[in-house]
Amino acid sequence: MDGGIGGADDLRALYGAPSDKAVRKQLARIDTHARNFIALSPFLVLGTSGPDGADCSPRGDAPGFVAVIDEHTLLIPDRLGNNRIDSLTNVSVNPNVGLIFFVPGINETLRVNGKATVTVDQALLAPLAVQERAPRSGLLVKVEQMYFHCAKALIRSKLWDPDTRVERKSFPTLGRILADQIADCDAAESEAFIAESYKTRLY
Repeated sequence: MDGGIGGADDLRALYGAPSDKAVRKQLARIDTHARNFIALSPFLVLGTSGPDGADCSPRGDAPGFVAVIDEHTLLIPDRLGNNRIDSLTNVSVNPNVGLIFFVPGINETLRVNGKATVTVDQALLAPLAVQERAPRSGLLVKVEQMYFHCAKALIRSKLWDPDTRVERKSFPTLGRILADQIADCDAAESEAFIAESYKTRLY
């Protein structure tokens, strides 16, 4: 089975040209609407790429946790995690990043592409402190492209529809999954560690 696409020209022939509005809506700055959307957003997905390939990572906190420094610059705090630092490591070798901001209840999303650097500048990070703890680092994103994405994907997925929520008990807990995936990993111990980290190591 072949079925492959030869390149960009073949893709364009398959899909046709985008609408004029789809092209012109892309801006090279954070405008008022984007600034307001970011202020409402408690969650984004960060896309990076490094020597081992592409990676996507969730980032979340209280609405407005991403600081808009100016119309060309965003600052994403790096909260406590698992210390894999995949995204930060990728950015250190390849600054190109992609962001998708979500706001619960709104089906449109905000896409931002640009170049990022890791900062440890306390003058920038201190205002992002939570529970009197500033993040150890942050990602400074220089905005190159910004546009709002239409709602089709979230409408199709019914992402915010409470009637489509999966019952938590219908899927294994993370502790159980880790025990199944990692040799000599005890499910009960993993559950206890995870529960404690959710209580005491968010910041």
